[in-house]
Amino acid sequence: MYHILFLLSYLLSVTLAQYPPVSNLTTITSPFDANITISFKSPGTDTCKTAFDTQQQYTGWVHIPGTYPTNTFFWFFGAREPTEQLTIWLNGGPGSSSMIGLFTENGPCQVVELAAGKLGTIVRDWGWDRGSNLLYIDQPNQVGFSYDTPTNCSLDLLTSSLYTPEQVHPSSQPANTFLNGTFSSLNMSNTANTTETAGMAIWHMLQGFLGAFPEFGPTNSSIMGVHLFAESYGGKYGPAFATIWEEQNQRRLNGSIARNATVEIKLVSLGIVNGCVDDLVQAPFYPAMAVNNTYGLTAINPTRAQAATGSFYSSGGCQAQINQCRTAVANQDPGNSGNVSVVNSICSNAYTFCNEYVVQPYNDAGRSVYDIAHFLPDPFPPSTYLEYLNTPSVQSAIGSQLNYSQTNQQVVSAFTSTGDYERQALIPDIAALLKAGVRVGFIYGDRDYICNWLGGEAISLAVAAQTSPAYASLFPAAGYAPIIVNTTYIGGVVRQYGNLSFSRIYDAGHSVPAYQPETAFQVFARIMTGTSLSTGATIDLSAYGTTGPVNSTSTNSLPASPSATCWLRNIPGTCNSDQKNMIIHNRGVIINGVLYSASSDWSSIASSATPTAAGGASVTVTTTTEVLTGFFTATSTPTPSKKSIGASSSRMNPNLLVLPILGALASSFLS
Repeated sequence: MYHILFLLSYLLSVTLAQYPPVSNLTTITSPFDANITISFKSPGTDTCKTAFDTQQQYTGWVHIPGTYPTNTFFWFFGAREPTEQLTIWLNGGPGSSSMIGLFTENGPCQVVELAAGKLGTIVRDWGWDRGSNLLYIDQPNQVGFSYDTPTNCSLDLLTSSLYTPEQVHPSSQPANTFLNGTFSSLNMSNTANTTETAGMAIWHMLQGFLGAFPEFGPTNSSIMGVHLFAESYGGKYGPAFATIWEEQNQRRLNGSIARNATVEIKLVSLGIVNGCVDDLVQAPFYPAMAVNNTYGLTAINPTRAQAATGSFYSSGGCQAQINQCRTAVANQDPGNSGNVSVVNSICSNAYTFCNEYVVQPYNDAGRSVYDIAHFLPDPFPPSTYLEYLNTPSVQSAIGSQLNYSQTNQQVVSAFTSTGDYERQALIPDIAALLKAGVRVGFIYGDRDYICNWLGGEAISLAVAAQTSPAYASLFPAAGYAPIIVNTTYIGGVVRQYGNLSFSRIYDAGHSVPAYQPETAFQVFARIMTGTSLSTGATIDLSAYGTTGPVNSTSTNSLPASPSATCWLRNIPGTCNSDQKNMIIHNRGVIINGVLYSASSDWSSIASSATPTAAGGASVTVTTTTEVLTGFFTATSTPTPSKKSIGASSSRMNPNLLVLPILGALASSFLS
C-alpha cells in the first residue's frame, strides 16, 4: 500500500533554502597577477570529516579575468601526515563536477545517513589524503560550484533541467520536484568549448591557488611535485593539461612569460582512471567489450557488434571521419580554439557518427555503460552527496553562492558543438611526458564499458610504441603481475616498464575507487611514489619491468545487479519508471532524499553510503579496515582466490583482440 508522499524536515529545509546563505570569505590578490583574486575560507572539520582534526581544509574560488567571468571552485585537504606531495583530482564529463570524486570515490570523507532527516560525513578509510595533499577542482567554468554570474534559475528534478529566468511551478508535478535557486548563467558562451581552452584556464587557476598557498606548491626537491589524476573524460583533460603545464614551464625558462610573475607546475606523475583518451585507438573495443569481456557476458547480438566494428573501419566511417576532423583542426584551428565553424562541424559530425554507430549499439543491453553488471537505472555510486551539498549548513560552511549540480549541460553542449571528443591525438603528448620523466599510470576497472580496459590497454601499448624503441619493445614484453593490495587480497594485474604502467582492476566499474577503495589507493600511492605497482617495493625504474603472462585473461562471473535506489536529486539517472510514477503521483515517502514505498522501509545505515531502497542486491565494495595512515608493501603473494583474481567459469579469447589492437595502433600513427 502506498502512502502519501511527504518530505521530512531535512528535505523541507533544503526546499526552503534553495537560495544559498551569504557566507563570509577572505579575499586576497594573487602575488603573481593583480588581476587574479582568490576568495576562500576554512569550512571546518564537520563539513567533510577527516581522519585527524589537524588536517587543513580550504574551500574557495579563484577569480580569473577574461571575456567572461570565471570563478573556479576548489576544495583543498591537507594530508593525514605531513607531506609536500600535492595531487590534483579532476572528474570528466565533460561537464562533471569533481565533487563526484571527492564524495563518492577517493576524498577524505563520504556522506552517510545519520538519522531520519539528517545526513553527515564519516572518514573514508582509504581516502587519498592518506598519502598526499589533495586539490579537487570543479571545471570548466559553470561546472559544480564554479560559476560565471550567479543567476536565479528553476530546477526541474524530474528532468534535471535548469531554466532562467525562474519559471512558474508546473501544476502537473509535485512542488518538491520543481525548485528555485541560484546557479550559473546557463550561457553556453561563458565556458570553455574545447579541452585546450579549459586547460589554459586551469593553468591560470593554479597560478592563483599556488600563489595564495605557496606552502602547497612544488619545491626544488627532485622527489616532490604535483600529481595529476583524472577520470573518464579526464583521459583527455589529463594529458592536455599536463602538456600545457610543461609548455608554460618552458616559456618561463626561455623568457616568453615572466618567471617572477608565475610559478612552475612541476608534474611528477599523471594518472588516468578509466579514461577515454582517443577514439582512433579505443573505439574498436566498444563492440569487443560488449561481446568478448572477461565476465562471459554477451551484452548484445554478435551480429550487431560486428556491424559496429564495421562502422569504425568502413570507408567514410568513424575512423575516416576522425582523421578528417584532425586534418581540419591542424590546417584551420591548430590552437584548438573551437572558434572555426567549419572545423567544428566536421569534428562534431565525426563524434555523432562514432557515438551512434560504434558506441551506442551497447544500449540494446539495457545495462549501465559504467558497469556491465548493472541494469539501468544504475544506483552506484550513490547520489546521497547531492542532497548533502544542497543543505544550507554545507553551503554556508564552504561559502558557496550557488546551489550544487553534478553535471552542467551548457558545458556538455559547448564541447559537443566543437566535436572536442575527436579533435586531439593525445598519445604523442603522453609519450612526450614519458620522455620528460613524468610517470604515467593507466588504471582501468574491468567492468566499465564506456572507457573500457580493453581500449585502455591498447592506449598504453600505443603510448609505448611512440615513446622510444626501448618502451616500444620492453613495455609490451613486460608481463602482467598481480597487484598485491594486502596480505590476503589481489586487486588486479599490472604491466609496468619504467615510468609507464597499465593496471586492470578486478570487479570495478567506471569509478574505480568507489568499487575498490583499497586497491585504488595502493595503485595511486605506488604511481605517486614511483614504486612497484605489483608490490609497493622500492625499485629502480630505469631497469624495472614486471614479469608474468603477456595477456590478462583472468575471468569472473557477474554479480547480481543492485536494486534501483531512487534519489530525488537524480531522478533521470537512478529512478525506474515505477519510481518516477510514484513521485509524480505523490505516492511513497522520501527520507534523506531517497524514495521508499513506506517509512517502515527505511532504516539507519550510518555505516554505509549505499542505501538499498527495496529488497535486492547491493554493490559489493572490497576493502579492509586498518590504521588510517601508511602504505602497504608486499612481502609475499596471497593465495589466489575467486574473489581476488576471478573464476574460470568463462574464458576470454585473446585472439579476438589481435586485429582491433593492431588496427588501433596503426590508426594512431596516421593521426
